[in-house]
Amino acid sequence: MKPIGFLLEILFCIYGMKLYATAQTVLKNYDYVVAPDGSGDFTSIQSAIEACPSFPDKQIRIFVKKGIYHEKLLIPAWNPHISLIGEDADSTIITYDDYFGKINKGRNSTFYTPTLSVQGNDFYAENITIKNTAGPVGQAIALAVEADRCTFVHVKIIGHQDALYVAGEQARQYFRDCTIEGTTDFIFGSATAVFDNCNLICKANSYITAASTPQYVAYGLVFMHCTIKALPQVHRVYLGRPWRKYAKTVFLNCEMGSFIDPAGWDNWRNPQNEQTVFYAEYHSTGAGARLAARVAWAKQLNDRQAQQYTLARIFTTQSSSWLPIEAP
Repeated sequence: MKPIGFLLEILFCIYGMKLYATAQTVLKNYDYVVAPDGSGDFTSIQSAIEACPSFPDKQIRIFVKKGIYHEKLLIPAWNPHISLIGEDADSTIITYDDYFGKINKGRNSTFYTPTLSVQGNDFYAENITIKNTAGPVGQAIALAVEADRCTFVHVKIIGHQDALYVAGEQARQYFRDCTIEGTTDFIFGSATAVFDNCNLICKANSYITAASTPQYVAYGLVFMHCTIKALPQVHRVYLGRPWRKYAKTVFLNCEMGSFIDPAGWDNWRNPQNEQTVFYAEYHSTGAGARLAARVAWAKQLNDRQAQQYTLARIFTTQSSSWLPIEAP
């Protein structure tokens, strides 16, 4: 038996060495590695961001090892083309706990609260959780994206009110296979943002979206093949209400639970908004897709209208076109 045991030890050793060599090869593909145990180039994500060159001509790749990073992060405008790649979405966690009352900077305090604030264009994130852990204490942003051509893949965005802020009148942002959790207006802003195959988790009786789309922008918040879920105690959720009067929000081929209010949409206590918003659905499914009971001022798209909602069309502006890239 000893020779067999010895042989197994050798095989396991060789296998372990191969795994280590593979891991080292993978890490060499990154510009910086962040690890809380000191095994990388930095122990904090913000330190890695600050080490990035300003206005680079290529994507700067930062690998973030598993761990809980209690940081308030900023990707500044002079640091475009940054990629944050987490080791594992469930265990690579960025967390902070700012909220409106804690900031106490007046009526605009909400916008000082993000755990991660992205202001640099061409940002890419994958396999990371971004949390605002302040709890149900008012406005508290987990992720604020105020930049153009930003992509998020398999990212978890967890908060309560105002969890995800998508901003920028000409900004284009893409979320694929993401999970977004919140309570009131937990996806809000003026950007053109597409949510593709995402899970939306409602944690309170409230509103999912609060778009503030500019009048001249063709697309606002677009949800494709998403699933809308809720915590057990939740029983009345609206798809959206207009933060500004030209809000545009569309759900295409999305599955909705029974907790979605039959009316679907709310006018934010202003009937005049009903004349200016664009709220629509196409092929909604599930117990919450009670389309005959929707408010009269919302729309049900036909096949021809729904065909206009392609990434190429949505992300083309008067000045440029863009398609989201895979991991750069």
